[in-house]
Amino acid sequence: MKWFFTALLLLSAPLFSAPAVVTIDNGQIRLPMPGRAVSAGYFTLNNSSEQQMVLTAVSSDVFGRIELHQHSHKDGMMRMEQIEHIVIPAGGSVELAPGGLHLMLFEAPDTLQVGQSVELILHFADGQQLAASLPVVVMPKR
Repeated sequence: MKWFFTALLLLSAPLFSAPAVVTIDNGQIRLPMPGRAVSAGYFTLNNSSEQQMVLTAVSSDVFGRIELHQHSHKDGMMRMEQIEHIVIPAGGSVELAPGGLHLMLFEAPDTLQVGQSVELILHFADGQQLAASLPVVVMPKR
């Protein structure tokens, strides 16, 4: 009987100690422009696993809605469009940056301030989730 519980414990260990395969670097959320409740989020996703990871959603208690977006060129025009997912290749990275992939954060609270940290939960197609804390930064001047 003792061997049964030992085997059960060893077989279930990976469920409780699985290392994070996706990490975030250089994260930031832009402070919305005055009078606006829409912002953008940027970061780099690093996948250290041997399989691709697929980001399907991002959530936060701070924003009413968060969407995955990309900029694209169509008919000589730059367009922004919502996308369903972002693929992070095995052993690779994907950058969310101005002019490319990014988060659109809607219904920002009036109390959002530069220097504040915002908690996000990244949701992946395989059911994994990653919690991240991103600082709010001022929108750069053009």
